[in-house]
Amino acid sequence: MARPRMGSIRRTLLVHLLLGLFAVAVLATWLTYRETQREVGDLFDLQLKQLAYSTRIDDLVRGRPRSLEVPGYRAQSGVSEIVTQIWDRDGVLVYWTRPGAELPVPVQEGYTDVVRDGREWRVYTHVQGAHVLQVAHALDERRAIATQTALRTLLPLVALIPILGVLIWHAVGLGLRPLTAMSRAVEKRRPDAMAPLAVANMPRELKPLGQSLNALLARLDDALAAQRRFTADAAHELRTPLAALKLQAELAERTPAGPEREAAFAALAAGIDRAAHLIDQLLTMARLEPGGAASDARPVDLTALVRDAVVARAALADDKEIDLGLAGTAEVTLAGDAAGLATLVGNLLDNALRYTPAGGKVDVGLERDASGITLAVVDTGPGIPAAERERVFERFYRVTDAAGTALARGDAKGSGLGLSIVRRIGEAHGASIELGDGPDGRGLAVRVRFPA
Repeated sequence: MARPRMGSIRRTLLVHLLLGLFAVAVLATWLTYRETQREVGDLFDLQLKQLAYSTRIDDLVRGRPRSLEVPGYRAQSGVSEIVTQIWDRDGVLVYWTRPGAELPVPVQEGYTDVVRDGREWRVYTHVQGAHVLQVAHALDERRAIATQTALRTLLPLVALIPILGVLIWHAVGLGLRPLTAMSRAVEKRRPDAMAPLAVANMPRELKPLGQSLNALLARLDDALAAQRRFTADAAHELRTPLAALKLQAELAERTPAGPEREAAFAALAAGIDRAAHLIDQLLTMARLEPGGAASDARPVDLTALVRDAVVARAALADDKEIDLGLAGTAEVTLAGDAAGLATLVGNLLDNALRYTPAGGKVDVGLERDASGITLAVVDTGPGIPAAERERVFERFYRVTDAAGTALARGDAKGSGLGLSIVRRIGEAHGASIELGDGPDGRGLAVRVRFPA
């Protein structure tokens, strides 16, 4: 599910803070209402009891009926009255202050809640001699007092929300000012300006972002430098085969018909093949630069991939009289990029077949153990001196002897990119590559080890 689009940080903070403040205000109002309702109830219960104990029933029964009020209550609320009823021992109502109230006949002494005509009453019953006194107060009026008190608590908070909104808006703007300054500094930079941002004076919250940007700028600088070197090297490497193709084409045109002309065109075709191979390797290298290997890792049947690569080159091996075969191939599956792994295996096999002389041997092995998977390509060619084995992974590097003459593995038949491509694909899959001697110290053994 797609995540919601983020708008203004300032607006988001303002909305969430004000909503939180309003929720707190509502909660405080509700708690105030409940607490006030409890306190008002306790207060009126006490006053009802005090009124009941301070009333002389005999005087009321002999005198004229009148209303009794809780002292100070009418002055505070402007509403309500205390309803009083007196019963004799025969259950006859002998006194009342509100006709029609008709509270039920008392059952027990003390506090009770009754409902009369849809209205709730809080009643206190007190026995004095031969009479029973009932003093009652409506519960809805108690709730009204609690509601008014709670609203008096809420209104100031509601009135303060706009003021707090302005203050929050301003405060968030001040807090985001360093971020705005950073974005403007990045926006004004030239495309080739890779100098790091100054993070010393940044707020603590922005320093991780500044450090991440600096790390990104450093990686971009390295990538651009690598691209510039690659472009320069590619231009240099392409210049020679293209010039050779031009000379071979002119030579073929000037050569009269016959065996010499056929030989000239064969040389031209070989030159075209070498140029095509170089261009293909350059395009592969460009796809891998920088970090161009596919990031979507999927299960790859490495055994089938190696077997297909060997079968595809079987005819070439037979033509060169080279014994090409699989040795100790285990059934393994690897998470990675199928196209990249196919290029890795193909380059290793092409190198081995290219530099192994007629009558030689190329063995491919695939093994699995507890620590990982090992792909080995072993040939009986000229090999690579130990001192040169690290440098052969550099682009366009060719092994030479002491006189500066290209050795068989690094002659003009190769582009100097094969092992560089192999290392780049291996690194993308977390693999390590080791170059060693072939059997009996002859040839080259390339081992690519993938982690478990």
